[in-house]
Amino acid sequence: MGRRYKSDFDEHQPEDKYAAAERKVKRLKGFYTHLIVYLCVNIFIVFVNINNLDPGESYFKMENFFTAFFWGIGLAAHGLSVFGHIFFFWKQLGRAQNKRIHGQGERQQMGIIGILIR
Repeated sequence: MGRRYKSDFDEHQPEDKYAAAERKVKRLKGFYTHLIVYLCVNIFIVFVNINNLDPGESYFKMENFFTAFFWGIGLAAHGLSVFGHIFFFWKQLGRAQNKRIHGQGERQQMGIIGILIR
C-alpha cells in the first residue's frame, strides 16, 4: 500500500535509501564475519579434540559437538535475521492465496447470481 499524498520528506528519500542500503551491507558484513569466526573456532576445536583423543577412542562423542551445535543455532538465528526475507515469503504467499481464494469466491458468487437471475 503506497502513499497517496506528497510529503515534505520526499526530497530526503534518496538519503534514506542510501542509509537503508548501508545498514543492509553492515548487517551482511556482520553475518559473514560471524560465519568466518564460527568456522575458524570450530575447526580449531576439532584439531584440539583430535589431538587429545586417547588411542582407539572415537571422535564422535556428544561433548565434541556442543560448541558447534549451540553456536550454530545462534548463527542460524543471525542468518535468518539477515536473510529472513528471502527464506520466509509467507506474507507474499498469503497475499497470493487471498487473491486466488477471493477471486474464486467472486466468480462463484457471480455464477450463483447469474443462475438465479436466469
